[in-house]
Amino acid sequence: MSEVTARRLTGLAALVTAVALIVQVPLYFVYDGPPPDGNVLSRLLIGIVALASLVVLVTAFRELVKSVAPDREGVGSIAFATGLVYATITLVSMGLEAGAVIAVDHPIDPTIDVSGTYILYGSISKLMLALFLTALGRAVTGARLLPRWTGRSAYVLAGINLAFVPSLFFGNDPAFFYAANGWGTTALLGAVLSYWLLALGVCAYRSAARVAPAAGAPSVPR
Repeated sequence: MSEVTARRLTGLAALVTAVALIVQVPLYFVYDGPPPDGNVLSRLLIGIVALASLVVLVTAFRELVKSVAPDREGVGSIAFATGLVYATITLVSMGLEAGAVIAVDHPIDPTIDVSGTYILYGSISKLMLALFLTALGRAVTGARLLPRWTGRSAYVLAGINLAFVPSLFFGNDPAFFYAANGWGTTALLGAVLSYWLLALGVCAYRSAARVAPAAGAPSVPR
């Protein structure tokens, strides 16, 4: 994969992931009590699309690192692996939620009633996301793949996610900010991640236009 293609694919995948997450998050706050099945399944379907795009994103980013800075390939591989684990964990959580909603004959709130997702969405995914963002930030700053703010903001976001790893000790009340399934641990961090990915996607996609002329320039014989 060429550098230009890797940049464009990274940017496009980040944009699709971000838009899907931005649409998904508000659906969690439409109803006060247990939401209807249609609401739950719709937001899960949107989340599945977001995570599929995230898999493309981490794969393209690894290829970008290999293309631009082969000496940073190890960091790119860590970003790929942890991003893939994060996506897999979250997809499993969504599967558990969808299965519980489909199986019962009355509305339930899967954020409360499906206890198996508490630390999958919470502590486990936050740790994997922190590792992914740290590796991405290291690759970006070390290889100068993108503007400095992208790497530095990745470090900041990684630290915030890391701070929520102990949330598994604080119960399962979604109304409590720091609970295992609290609105801070899940919805707020999801919203922050989505807008960060939106900015990253725009930056990565636009960077391809600056690289393309140099990549297509004819070589000068010596």
